[in-house]
Amino acid sequence: MKKVLVDACGWVAVIEAGINIDLSLLECCGFKDLAIIPNVISELNSLENPKLMVSMLESKSEMQIPPAEAGRHTDDQLFWIAKEKNWPILTVDTELKRRLSKSNISWIEVSGRSHLRMV
Repeated sequence: MKKVLVDACGWVAVIEAGINIDLSLLECCGFKDLAIIPNVISELNSLENPKLMVSMLESKSEMQIPPAEAGRHTDDQLFWIAKEKNWPILTVDTELKRRLSKSNISWIEVSGRSHLRMV
């Protein structure tokens, strides 16, 4: 089953824009199942912002444990899983999007601070 990997900056952008993640993902790409990695949760928790609803993200997502060969950096781990499973990443990180583009991997971004767009 296809899922959307969530990057920390992508989740922050969704929350700040007030986007209904389920509805927007269905409209954007036709599926709404989310996946996260431990590093993303750690990054979000380090921001210490209760408005980010980290517990909601955790409850809506399937945890993925990246293998050692994926590296230690969050972007490397997300990239590895996206490439391996052909899953898009929800992100607004310019460098990560550049890497995904070079490898022909899709991503989902907040567009116009009001909706999601799949690239």
